[in-house]
Amino acid sequence: MAPSFTDIVEEARLSARALLDYGEGFFNPTVRLGVTGLSRAGKTVFITALVHGLTRGGRFPVFEAYASGRIARAYLAPQPDDAVPRFAYENHVRTLVEERRWPSSTTDISELRLVIEYQRQNGADRTLTLDIVDYPGEWLLDLPLLNKSYEQWSAESLALSREPLRAKLAASWHAHLATLKPEAKEDEQAALTEARLFTDYLRACRDERFAMSLLPPGRFLMPGNLADTPALTFAPLDVPAGGRAGDGSLWAMMRRRFEAYKDVVVRPFFRDHFARLDRQIVLADALAAFNAGPEALHDLEAALAGILDCFRIGRSTILSALFRPRIDRILFAATKADHLHHQSHDRLEAVLRRIVAKAAERAEYAGADIDVVALAAVRATREAQVQRGRDRLPSILGTPAPGEVANGERLDGETEVATFPGDLPDNPEELFNGGFRGLSSSDTEAVDYRFLRFRPPKLERNGDAEPVLPHIRLDRALQFLIGDKLQ
Repeated sequence: MAPSFTDIVEEARLSARALLDYGEGFFNPTVRLGVTGLSRAGKTVFITALVHGLTRGGRFPVFEAYASGRIARAYLAPQPDDAVPRFAYENHVRTLVEERRWPSSTTDISELRLVIEYQRQNGADRTLTLDIVDYPGEWLLDLPLLNKSYEQWSAESLALSREPLRAKLAASWHAHLATLKPEAKEDEQAALTEARLFTDYLRACRDERFAMSLLPPGRFLMPGNLADTPALTFAPLDVPAGGRAGDGSLWAMMRRRFEAYKDVVVRPFFRDHFARLDRQIVLADALAAFNAGPEALHDLEAALAGILDCFRIGRSTILSALFRPRIDRILFAATKADHLHHQSHDRLEAVLRRIVAKAAERAEYAGADIDVVALAAVRATREAQVQRGRDRLPSILGTPAPGEVANGERLDGETEVATFPGDLPDNPEELFNGGFRGLSSSDTEAVDYRFLRFRPPKLERNGDAEPVLPHIRLDRALQFLIGDKLQ
């Protein structure tokens, strides 16, 4: 598509903002790190653990600058952007350590500024400012809408909703949709009803039994202060190919609100936040897809490919820093690695590497560095061996959250249990060929993988100091994301 006047104006704004950011960071280098992931991937926990470890003496043997003692100290500084909420770090630490609960999921954008004082390898003292930007991954899936018409989006959304598993979840919406005529007179009540049923369908797709990831528009499931506004009161229509939306029609009304959604929600996010990022980590809960079944795994693959396609990627240069900021490092992280025995961690990484392989090739061709890691920002389990007949199974031991079910028993949130979640195959293609059963098609007792939700670990305090949060490969993530900036 040829660039519109709006696109040209947006590019001019981005260049002006990039020039301002470059000037501000010339004497005080700043890295803007985007942290995102789809629902329940662990974004809040990752940021909390990262900041806690750097400021409170975590164990990071792979993070070279920290392990070698070249980082003198790290501390939080005042929030840099006056119009963006501060990431509630202190509240999240309290929730993890004292209440042993996982913090609430990300529903809006927030930021936190971390200042790292360090010594370069040549002995010079320097300061690096790390601005951490937390935002829902669902918002990224909205960015392709900027290059789509309402008619294109409607056709794609309807085709997706008619796939076998999704069609069952979309039945009520489809039934109402069949009663609507796009050329009919605009009708507020019809729009409200269809938007509600469409949102119910998206919400059903996100249920843990199905764990679908490709669910734009992102704000429909986390509307915030836009709830009930016309910008969120639209849905796909089954419009005729090559048809025309008449003035005052339901079709024209839906198209207008779709365009308003792009203007009010998508463009400001892209301009003010997303386009300014330097580095990015994308967290993925692949275990939720294993729980749900092959359809969820393929959906996660499509969602992550769509997310990577959204990034402005390439080797960072002075020219790009001045006028066209680019993300030059992207880390894909499979979270909750502590829910698997360490023998399966390499296999989990292999699955995620397979998911992002095609998109990663394009990013690497553009000059960006891409890596994949299996991690647990806060480790909630220990490893154990469980005897089953003559076999000793590599298992994990932890305290499941209240209401979790194991061996037919509903747990109280206080009892430790040992569980064998299942072995991932050596060849990830076995999973993508549909060779496993999940909750979307089988009973709980018949699924091949069952990953429980565990509570955060019980930690021992040493005097008044906060305890160190245990993790798996959080230091490897840090080394990839900012290690080169601390040399």
